[in-house]
Amino acid sequence: MYRVLFVCLGNICRSPMAEAVFRERVARAGLSGAIEIDSAGTGDWHLGKPPHEGTRRILDAQGISYEGMLARGVRPEDGERFDLLVAMDESNVKAIREALGAKTRAEVVRFLSFVPDARLTDVPDPYYTGDFEETYALISEASDRLLAHLLETGKVTAAAR
Repeated sequence: MYRVLFVCLGNICRSPMAEAVFRERVARAGLSGAIEIDSAGTGDWHLGKPPHEGTRRILDAQGISYEGMLARGVRPEDGERFDLLVAMDESNVKAIREALGAKTRAEVVRFLSFVPDARLTDVPDPYYTGDFEETYALISEASDRLLAHLLETGKVTAAAR
């Protein structure tokens, strides 16, 4: 089982959107049994709350479930439990490294690093920009590319279904 944790600031907009979209892509590929997916935030303002209304609205429009998702914070054990920590922006990368320290075994990457031709390096936070459509488009493409990367590198295999 390969484990992926998506991380943003409050865990109500970007990372739950990424969790839901990536989970949908993984299920469509028939790999739900091979990849565990979760999300968390580096801040504690929204702990226990469901995804933001804007995130829910766009996921509903796409027919993607977010059922049961509630905001949680990054935990020290996440660095050992997960194989890949996917940060939405550079400030999340720094916060993850500060929270987990040097003892993490997980790889920490920015989500848009899987989209080398993207015009941006960070997924903009729609909590501040209000542009959930742009965030969805970036997360959607990065999710496709992340899944392709995991298959191409052999971190996940089609045989693991």
